[in-house]
Amino acid sequence: METPETLTLKTLRELPIGARLLIRSKTDWRSAVVSQFAIEKVIISVCSPTGRTYRLRRASEAEIIFDGGIPILKIESDEDWRENFTKYDFRW
Repeated sequence: METPETLTLKTLRELPIGARLLIRSKTDWRSAVVSQFAIEKVIISVCSPTGRTYRLRRASEAEIIFDGGIPILKIESDEDWRENFTKYDFRW
């Protein structure tokens, strides 16, 4: 996933509340928002394809990489997020 346009710049705790980012769920990539900071954890609200949201807790030291200007929570695989991004509502 490391390309010349992709830089490792920050950790999750360095993003402000309200910052949007992409995360990998079990099946696809989803958009999310940093919603709260707890002790050694960051709480992220994730958008689901059904229109609902759910919360995840991640370590505050989790790496964030940037693809251009898009922050992405770093994962182990080399999958490109553009190939499997969630379609939320086909009417829009």
